[in-house]
Amino acid sequence: MKNALGAVDTVLLLGGRSEIGMEIVRLLVGLGASRVVLAAREDFVPPALGVEVHVVPFDALDVHAHGAVLTKAVELVGDLDVVISAFGVLGAQADYDADPAAAARDVTVNYTAHVSVGLHAARVLRAQGHGTLVVLSSVAGARVRKANFVYGSAKAGLDGFAQGLGDSLHGTGARVLIVRPGFVIGRMTRGLVPAPLSSTPRQVALATVGALRDGASSVWVPRALGPAFGALRLLPRALWRRLPR
Repeated sequence: MKNALGAVDTVLLLGGRSEIGMEIVRLLVGLGASRVVLAAREDFVPPALGVEVHVVPFDALDVHAHGAVLTKAVELVGDLDVVISAFGVLGAQADYDADPAAAARDVTVNYTAHVSVGLHAARVLRAQGHGTLVVLSSVAGARVRKANFVYGSAKAGLDGFAQGLGDSLHGTGARVLIVRPGFVIGRMTRGLVPAPLSSTPRQVALATVGALRDGASSVWVPRALGPAFGALRLLPRALWRRLPR
């Protein structure tokens, strides 16, 4: 439940290694959050946040255990004000072309696992009558490019799922916030050439926290990407195919 000043008090981060996710947590702690649950693989070492922190084991691929993760988080801190679904992998399309099994595994992480935790989180938030599920989507899903179509297709599916889930929660007091960053300069993209309108994990986190404060249902990071992709969706497919990798 939010604290006496109306600030977020409890936070669950699904994907404790996520740079963006941890930046969001740090900002929320700075604004008053006092109890945090970090869900990550068992070798995860949590950072010092200066507040009550709990770590619970979480494996994106183990969908049968996801419900227990949400249940444990509630046991540890009570009602959840914000649940951040931030885990994911960025593979190379060439590697997926050579190893379709790897592509299927990573799509499970980037899409199927988010569906699983999203539905479990929605059940908890709906029962509480409040709380926000933050879903880290991507502009890669706005219109899938040949350069990374396996990753992009998973993000496209995730974005559609999150929109539908948000609609299903309307009127319950719970809601979904979809975050659509462009290229994020960080650990996941190390060695890649930054794309135009790139951002940092900190910038994505600041935009996310602002959207949480404003009660928004989605946010593009940076904001200019929203109208840009609105125009790119109208680009003829023959021209879209010719965009550089």
